[in-house]
Amino acid sequence: MRLRLVPEQTNIDFFRFARVTLGASVVAVILSIAAWLLIGLNFGIDFRGGTTIRTEASQPVDVAAYRAAVEAQNLGQVSISEVFDPSFRDDQYVAMIRIEAQEGQESATGEVIQAVEAALLAVEPSIKFTSVESVGPKVSGELIQTAILAVLAAMGAILVYIWLRFEWQFAVGAIAALIHDVILTIGIFSILQIRFDLATIAALLTIVGYSINDTVVIFDRLRENLRKYKTTPLQEVMNLTTNETLSRTLMTSGTTLLALIALLILGGDVIRGFIFAITWGIIVGTYSSVYVAKNVVLMLGVKRDWSKPTDGGAGTRFGNIDA
Repeated sequence: MRLRLVPEQTNIDFFRFARVTLGASVVAVILSIAAWLLIGLNFGIDFRGGTTIRTEASQPVDVAAYRAAVEAQNLGQVSISEVFDPSFRDDQYVAMIRIEAQEGQESATGEVIQAVEAALLAVEPSIKFTSVESVGPKVSGELIQTAILAVLAAMGAILVYIWLRFEWQFAVGAIAALIHDVILTIGIFSILQIRFDLATIAALLTIVGYSINDTVVIFDRLRENLRKYKTTPLQEVMNLTTNETLSRTLMTSGTTLLALIALLILGGDVIRGFIFAITWGIIVGTYSSVYVAKNVVLMLGVKRDWSKPTDGGAGTRFGNIDA
């Protein structure tokens, strides 16, 4: 007996509220950009430059006392937060201390780290430093530029692939869905002020790859159906295609989410930002594959008779190449 998340045959009208879903996506993208510009991102040490110290103690973290002890060292802006995790022991209390990059220095000196440790030991004798990470301002600026280029290069390569594999309308729809996914992920990080670091960039690239995989599966079935139903209205063919691939879409996303949710709960705070980004990205990526990419293709229109080659049209020369 096979497990089915959806009936073997469905007849859901995914375009019944096309204007509402596409409008909601546009509004969500605008709000995400506004949050990014107005609130900003909580850049991690990779992008902001400075020193991050992870501490562990057997007594509860007194954030006010920790801050007073560190600020007395005159190290500039200091951020202190307590870390919570279900996997911690009952006597394990963890804090994260971030100190801004010092002028003229690529990283905090050993003397500075020792001074901070001595100050915190006076507050909590059981405290110990479990990790110390430092990134200079120059390096952090280069990392931001490289991260942006990495995401843009990945999306550009996907644009070319979809254009050659299908048609330019499909490429525009796929890229619109990817931009939607990336911007909404950055927006939720801005709104919730989750730490944004290199691990998050890796998550964004993972989201781009996962989302385009789902979109290509739907587009490939759509092209087959366009050959088969040459006189059927495009919207009906798209609905049929989405219903035919719905089981695969939900099964793939559902099983992936099961593993991600387990990691999100039990994986620890170190990878929580990375796992949250991928979890959120898969949810919005599945949505965009169904409601964003196809809506864009429907508005632009596509070639209906795939049995006839086009006259040198870009995007159709490699249309018969198997993925």
